[in-house]
Amino acid sequence: MAVTILVVEDEHAIQELIALNLKKAGHIVLCADDAEQARKMVNNVLPDLILLDWMLPDTSGVEFARKLRREERTKAIPIIMLTARVQESDKIAGLEAGADDYVTKPFSPRELLARIKAVLRRRLPEMSDDVIESGGLKLDPATHRVHVQTGDEPSKPVEIALGPTEFRLLHFLMAYKERVHTRAQLLDRVWGDHVFIEDRTVDVHIRRLRKILEAVGKENLVQTVRGTGYRFSVEHQEEHAE
Repeated sequence: MAVTILVVEDEHAIQELIALNLKKAGHIVLCADDAEQARKMVNNVLPDLILLDWMLPDTSGVEFARKLRREERTKAIPIIMLTARVQESDKIAGLEAGADDYVTKPFSPRELLARIKAVLRRRLPEMSDDVIESGGLKLDPATHRVHVQTGDEPSKPVEIALGPTEFRLLHFLMAYKERVHTRAQLLDRVWGDHVFIEDRTVDVHIRRLRKILEAVGKENLVQTVRGTGYRFSVEHQEEHAE
């Protein structure tokens, strides 16, 4: 799945090489030469992941990572540090500053892409192309299809037609099954940062999603947790509320 990646690297040759390979892999790439430029970009568009060079001309990558982790809006963004520093103490410093992974220069494009995929799978499973199966549903992000296993013909799963928003919503809920998410969290993670719409928009799409799932007897997988938000659960179906 294509994700938006911010590359913060002051060496233009390295920056261009990274950007080229990320674009070839299907990702959306933003580039910044220093922490200040990166901060302005993050204020405008929240990236899904940041590749952050340690040695920057203004603020160090480590200090910038600390700032990102201190702010509510940016604290959950996955960060991969890029650096020529190979000492164990440096790696520990980077990880303690909030980095999710640490890649030492020089590195191959294949290694970097593999590290990105691993971090996204761990931190943002809804951004992964991995197939998710739960509660009799099988969701394939790569083909944008959802199938349900029926008792009538187990060998012939039925495809469920979902609109793009309902698909993203179901994908996110299934990726974090059993976790409860507020409407605000769902708006940020499913609709995207800087999208200014009513919280109740979530309720409308949840109702649409449940109506579609109702046709195959799976509407109770998407549950309301009163006073909090919504979750996907196969363990608490009796607690479902309208």
